[in-house]
Amino acid sequence: MKTIKLKIPNRKGLQLNAFLELPANQKPNYYAIFAHCFTCSSSLSAVKNVSRSLTQDGFGVVRFDFTGLGRSEGEFADSHFSANVEDLLDVHEFIKQAYEAPSLLVGHSLGGAAVLVAASLLEDIKAVATVGAPATVHHVKHLFSHSENEVPEKGTIQVNIGGRPFNINKEFVDNFDQTDLPAIVKNLRKPLLIMHAPFDTIVGIENAEKLYVNAFHPKSFVTLDGADHLLTNSKDSRYVGEVIGTWVKRYFPVQENEILDTEGEKLVGHLNLLEDNFTTSLQTKNHSLIADEPEGIGDDFGPSPYDLLNASLAACTVMTLKMYAQRKKWDLQEVFVYITNSKKHSDDLGIETEKPGYLDHITKKLKFVGNLEAEQKKRLKEIASRCPVHRTLERGVVFETSLIEE
Repeated sequence: MKTIKLKIPNRKGLQLNAFLELPANQKPNYYAIFAHCFTCSSSLSAVKNVSRSLTQDGFGVVRFDFTGLGRSEGEFADSHFSANVEDLLDVHEFIKQAYEAPSLLVGHSLGGAAVLVAASLLEDIKAVATVGAPATVHHVKHLFSHSENEVPEKGTIQVNIGGRPFNINKEFVDNFDQTDLPAIVKNLRKPLLIMHAPFDTIVGIENAEKLYVNAFHPKSFVTLDGADHLLTNSKDSRYVGEVIGTWVKRYFPVQENEILDTEGEKLVGHLNLLEDNFTTSLQTKNHSLIADEPEGIGDDFGPSPYDLLNASLAACTVMTLKMYAQRKKWDLQEVFVYITNSKKHSDDLGIETEKPGYLDHITKKLKFVGNLEAEQKKRLKEIASRCPVHRTLERGVVFETSLIEE
């Protein structure tokens, strides 16, 4: 997974702070936008967890701060509900022009209400998911209702929301009464997933019921048992991301990953030096995988080359042992192979060579599960050293390298 920092201008000329989370191969099949909760930001751990879970299902996910929140420019008083929807529309347009039109909107709490309105205005959006969303926009006014009457008199006042001070004005307060969310949901006619905790003390479960009743099929509801409104337990936010990623596949066409042509050979490796750092695509005739270098050198999106070498040896070893044990009708039920490669000096290994120095060294540890006698285990250990990959590494290889001209 890779995170790209973005600055997205909204229609008022303010810069919105945003992050684009990419899947491991950095090539999303689809794009999604995440709208955070009221007075929150895109850096909330729940927002990160949901977004990053979705990347595992091939989504590029944009999480951003609404006007006046997080690291976005502007004042909180300008971050009323209509402004939130406008920010969503502006982020959608930016990603559409810079990458590809987002097709999934995900919203948490009041952000859930905002994505419902935005989805009704955007043809590109094919599905919507809400988490702990209110059924009426003015639901959030209870957070500052104790100071609401002071606004007409003082113009702008400071209120305390969640232990933090925010400035609000009359436009901010009045704006929350101007959206008929149930009517919007009734006319949405797009796949809708509603997720809600049954004992949510901030936005009651009756809000989910009202949204669900007003929506038309296809609609789905998933209860978040034991979760709180802000999804403060990381296992809850990861679960939300996993469920959304699985649910939305029902409504999105399956996209085949781009396959590299092996051109008659057994495997091809490809690295785009301009875009991918060390992240390398590997393709056999029927299977694809990714290799990378650890963080600090690469981005750690996949196993390193030596990890793949170890994996090849381990796979070949267990397959060879399986075939041998089955042929002998031995009670071998499971095999574990633990492999480590390193460099060791010939003197430490007790090996005499013409030029003493460091040699490639591989340790292979075996663990057998089953009703086996000592002699059978000893024989299986011998067979483990006879697998084809082991022998190839042991004997050495004659290489032939050539250039393919364009």
